[in-house]
Amino acid sequence: MTTSTTTELAVWEALTTVPDPEIPAVSVVDMGMIKRVEVEGARVRVTVLPTFTGCPAIPVIRQDVAAAVGAVGDVESVTVETTFDPPWTTDRVTDEGRAKLKEFGLAPPTGKGPVLITEIGLPKRAECPFCGSTDTRNENAFGPTPCRALYYCESCRQPFEQFKDV
Repeated sequence: MTTSTTTELAVWEALTTVPDPEIPAVSVVDMGMIKRVEVEGARVRVTVLPTFTGCPAIPVIRQDVAAAVGAVGDVESVTVETTFDPPWTTDRVTDEGRAKLKEFGLAPPTGKGPVLITEIGLPKRAECPFCGSTDTRNENAFGPTPCRALYYCESCRQPFEQFKDV
């Protein structure tokens, strides 16, 4: 294995420790936000796909990614870029990320693919991450971030957030 390959693997491992600032139970890797890692000698470039344009967490993500990658032994310089090409979609969330979201109390995206923003992408009944019931109702199409909606479970009486398929 070449030094470049070893460094790239170490960088990816470091990125798994960078939490999503808004949902610390998942990493930027779990959320599918890392588009590319490029290693040239001791220089590393990481390209990040923010979850949506105008995300207030972008500066924190850039800083945390740079710090984690900069701590990798063979890395001397780190460049963190953001791009919206291609746009991030919930299809990028890993299976492990979906499980972590559910464990955290957020209903993961349904996996039924991206939808037009005019269709919002809300299921009529979402599966409760606490008890698994589908006896749920949408309380508000707009949650704390543009990619989530608020639901209520009639079975266990818990409110929860559902990721929109975007």
